[in-house]
Amino acid sequence: MGVNIKYNFPANFWWGAATSGPQTEGRFYKRHDNVFDYWFDKEPQAFFNQVGPNVTSNFFNSYKEDIQMMKSIGLNSVRTSIQWTRLIKDFETAQVDEDGLEFYNNVINEFLKAGIIPVINLHHFDLPVELYDKYGGWESKKVVDLFVLFAKKCFALFGDRVKHWITFNEPMVIVEGEYLYQFHYPKIVDGKKAVQVLYNLNLASAKVVGAFHKTKCAENGGKIGVVLNLTPSYPRSQAENDVKAANFVEDFFNRSFLDPAIKGEFSHTLVDVLKRDGVLWEATPEELTIIRNNTVDFLGVNYYQPRRAKAKEAPFDESKGWMPDKYFDDYKLPGCRMNPYRGWEIYPQAIYDIAMNIKNNYGNISWYLSENGMGVEGEEKYVQKDGSIDDQYRIDFYEEHLSWLHKAISEKANCFGFHAWTPIDCWSWSNAYKNRYGYIAVDLATQIKTIKKSGYWIKKVSQQNGF
Repeated sequence: MGVNIKYNFPANFWWGAATSGPQTEGRFYKRHDNVFDYWFDKEPQAFFNQVGPNVTSNFFNSYKEDIQMMKSIGLNSVRTSIQWTRLIKDFETAQVDEDGLEFYNNVINEFLKAGIIPVINLHHFDLPVELYDKYGGWESKKVVDLFVLFAKKCFALFGDRVKHWITFNEPMVIVEGEYLYQFHYPKIVDGKKAVQVLYNLNLASAKVVGAFHKTKCAENGGKIGVVLNLTPSYPRSQAENDVKAANFVEDFFNRSFLDPAIKGEFSHTLVDVLKRDGVLWEATPEELTIIRNNTVDFLGVNYYQPRRAKAKEAPFDESKGWMPDKYFDDYKLPGCRMNPYRGWEIYPQAIYDIAMNIKNNYGNISWYLSENGMGVEGEEKYVQKDGSIDDQYRIDFYEEHLSWLHKAISEKANCFGFHAWTPIDCWSWSNAYKNRYGYIAVDLATQIKTIKKSGYWIKKVSQQNGF
């Protein structure tokens, strides 16, 4: 189908987009606050233009119209998340909030009615703040078990219709943002706690996978995976110290979730470093067995930028205790292409490198590109006379990345789909709406939504299964 298609993709390829509950729904009729709700109420000035999660893109009220717009631009699959704070009334027992249940049932049914595959994620950085106050959040294995209760409830309620599940989106960001680099509440700097949280998130994911595999949904062909943000680490040079630094970055920021999720074990070189430094997580043999025996069915890969590392050039400042930065410095490649709005390097070839890594080192597990996107500030300057946004830069960005993905697939990478971030401009944590990513624009004052040029592009790509 189509004329002059240079890049044809496999049959039944996912052409979709990803978003989340806390970034789209708003706080309407929500019984509990998550950590971002709480942080915004406490410190609104920490958020760009003091825009918080109260309304976002109004999905709670406009989900029918929004899903119809997603259908109109050809999306055949969409990932969103169920908010623990909306669905559950009592976290200790996983007692359901009826308003939350009705909402998520309606959303799932609407996706199915539109012919869109719903991909449901269970956690998108939005832990109930009460579980921080009471237990210390993801530092606590009690919270791990409460999360498993929540997941089981979701499987029981929605598993008859939802066939694709995600345990966590970007669990490494929880570690980095909350416990290392202070860009998510509670903005703690504590390397030992960060390492324990990293372990607990892996344990939670494995326990949820194990619970899912006992459900009727799994018996009927349902699948469960995890979405990881992979930032391939390239050494500054092939000098031994630079290569060693880049390998540690791979170990800590990528393999720390990839290996347990797919291989059922942690990287031995990472464990050796953490043990030597006295910051290794607390684990039991029973827990490690759970991780070993409950690996994912598929993988989601979020890719935005590479990471470049070099050997440490100045003595590590130990005043803040242990940090992974002890073993590397970040390195900016001279003359590289950048997204000036995010300060991120644009390097599409990394998609191919990720795919080959999965193929060669992770059993060529079934995976999809679960996020990729171009965030631009001030998109109103690209508004055309008809009111649409000419975001050709986003189309170019996607086509470059997809061409490298296509090359990987032609070399037997087991990739089944592409999801852009995001279908409709959404609220993005402390960045709020500073950078827009959507195929569809939202006017915050009026909540009027308008398809961008990229929205018409993805419709054509989806119809042709290529470009």
